[in-house]
Amino acid sequence: MATVVMRNLQSWMAFARSIHRIGKSLDARSNEGAERTLMALGWRVYGLGVIAVGMACLAFGELDPGQPVWKNFPARTAVAYSTGAFMVIAAAAVEWRRTAAWGAAALTVYYAFFVVLLMNGRLLLTDYGVFVTYENIAMQLAIAASGLIIFAATANIDATLGARLTRLSRLAFGACALVFGGAHFVYMTNTAPLVPKWLPPTQEFWGYATGVGFIAAGLANLTGVRARLAAILMTAMLASFTLLVHVPMLLADHSSHWNWTEGAINLAVVGAAWVVADSLAPATAISRE
Repeated sequence: MATVVMRNLQSWMAFARSIHRIGKSLDARSNEGAERTLMALGWRVYGLGVIAVGMACLAFGELDPGQPVWKNFPARTAVAYSTGAFMVIAAAAVEWRRTAAWGAAALTVYYAFFVVLLMNGRLLLTDYGVFVTYENIAMQLAIAASGLIIFAATANIDATLGARLTRLSRLAFGACALVFGGAHFVYMTNTAPLVPKWLPPTQEFWGYATGVGFIAAGLANLTGVRARLAAILMTAMLASFTLLVHVPMLLADHSSHWNWTEGAINLAVVGAAWVVADSLAPATAISRE
């Protein structure tokens, strides 16, 4: 009798252990799915931002001011339309998992080679003494860097190569953040008025504070010290710019091409910072489904 009871007890214990393992497996899959969904949000905000930049080009028939082309460049309007269409299509591809790698690769090549190297690079020869030249380059390079992170995370490439590309992109983004912060100090007379007057204590205080925030985030990304926290805080700060600066600017003058492109670029950089933060998460694998 005792033997039978022991056998039944062992059977029930084995059954309970099986149920426990199944439960843990389901929980892990649920958490993994939630984490992947969260990580996908960053690159999708990035894609929406670039789509918005392209849509502004299509709506106004003008190039993004951060993508300078000679004023007398032939077929300038046609270039603006074709460039806008390209950005919309490539960024839309980023929104879909199956084409995210292709879209990210296209945007990375476009921004790194055509925008940063060819369009803005030539200005280094003539306007190297003007800080806004470096700010424009940093803005476009940040978008290129995060595009490369998305490519490394979604493309079917060697894991070691993907890690190196991601590391390189983080360093580039960190350098861009330093430039963003420096611009706040160099152009405080232009930065401070963008801060809402009702925000205490003063507009200048927030101009300097956000400049310091960018520099701190840049140093964190370059050194790896509290890098993810810095990237998250930078993402939140940039998102606040959308609400406190760019939305009011659009409401004040929605016919301005500058206002639309500035808001769109800020949204793209919000997504870029988010992508960097995601890449620094403990589990960085993004589903390639």
